[in-house]
Amino acid sequence: MEAGAGTEEPPLPLALSRFQISEEFGFLLPDPLTELPAPYGPWMEVARELPQLIGSHRLRSRVQQIPQLSARHLRGREELHLAHLVLGFITMGYVWQEGEEGTVQVLPRNLAVPFWEVSKALGLPPILSHADFVLANWRRKDPSGNLDPIITLPGGESLRGFILVTLLVEKAAVPGIKAIIWALHAILQRDEETLHRALEELAGAIEAMSKALRQMHDHVDPAVFYAVIRIFLSGWKDNPAMPEGLIYEGVSEEPLAFSGGSAAQSTVLHAFDELLGIRHAEDSAAFLHRMRDYMPPPHRAFLEEIRRAPSLRQLVLSRRDTRLQATFNRCVSALTDLRSYHITIVTKYISVAAAKAKAGQAEPSARAGPAVGKPPAALEAKGTGGSHIFTFLKSIRDTTREGLISA
Repeated sequence: MEAGAGTEEPPLPLALSRFQISEEFGFLLPDPLTELPAPYGPWMEVARELPQLIGSHRLRSRVQQIPQLSARHLRGREELHLAHLVLGFITMGYVWQEGEEGTVQVLPRNLAVPFWEVSKALGLPPILSHADFVLANWRRKDPSGNLDPIITLPGGESLRGFILVTLLVEKAAVPGIKAIIWALHAILQRDEETLHRALEELAGAIEAMSKALRQMHDHVDPAVFYAVIRIFLSGWKDNPAMPEGLIYEGVSEEPLAFSGGSAAQSTVLHAFDELLGIRHAEDSAAFLHRMRDYMPPPHRAFLEEIRRAPSLRQLVLSRRDTRLQATFNRCVSALTDLRSYHITIVTKYISVAAAKAKAGQAEPSARAGPAVGKPPAALEAKGTGGSHIFTFLKSIRDTTREGLISA
């Protein structure tokens, strides 16, 4: 539970550290490294120049010059996460440098082999995911607490805003993650007062996430997101621009298919669904379950821990306690509202932006940084993870609403 002003917070009944979750930062990697050991300097040099190299169409030739480095000298989770972040960003830039009409079929060995090694060590797929793009991609810009991404792609201030607003949404969820632990403990102890307080904390956290998400309007230009940023987050699974997938040279002779980065890869909403007993329609549930493969394994284990626990929903139904039911419903309503607002954001940044791009009414501003090819068409109606975006988002919003318990 979040302590009141001036009071010390009691220790959680289950250590979040078991699941590589921070009590201060939640699923975000606490204080990520910003530099790899000296032998990996060639990776860092290319990663730090990505917007310029892509904008000048020189990234692919520059990648050919990177020496073949082994990942086996990387030590510890932080070094591995930074290496995955760096190699993931370089890979996305390499594949999408010329837009969706100029993709490649082969990721060269000097990228593919170490990316595969690092991915295997972390239990993550060899593609840029939410765990890289947001969770491990932040640093303190100055002592006052301002933040910056560690690695970027074309998109300028809008890309920076997109990463940092998403990070703030993750940070806003932290009291809710702790509330899950207290709720599970309270269910086992049949402690309804603690359970009520935990659900109040959870509802407040979800509402704070919606508030954080609203900052997207202030920091991200829809034209830049649609025409520049979005393509670099796209994967090579369920993507008409790369129907065969991508050959990872030195790893597999056959093309491999992986989904691009997606909000559905954030463990937070999966955790809230598990606690509240939200059950999604078959197709949506299958996509969400596949997105768990893009989460760090300890975060997946946290979801399993919640899933195996006694059902909160069944407890609330059996108690017939109007106060407990009202608090439970506040959580479900807050989650429904968050998902509705996400649809509003997606409408503005994809649907409306696509229509304007087609009509030639929207040009990315000069602040976007180096421009790339024409706006993507292959994923017009799909998310970067490959889902049919509006069908999917409306489905999970509606099934969330169905989780309300009626009197």
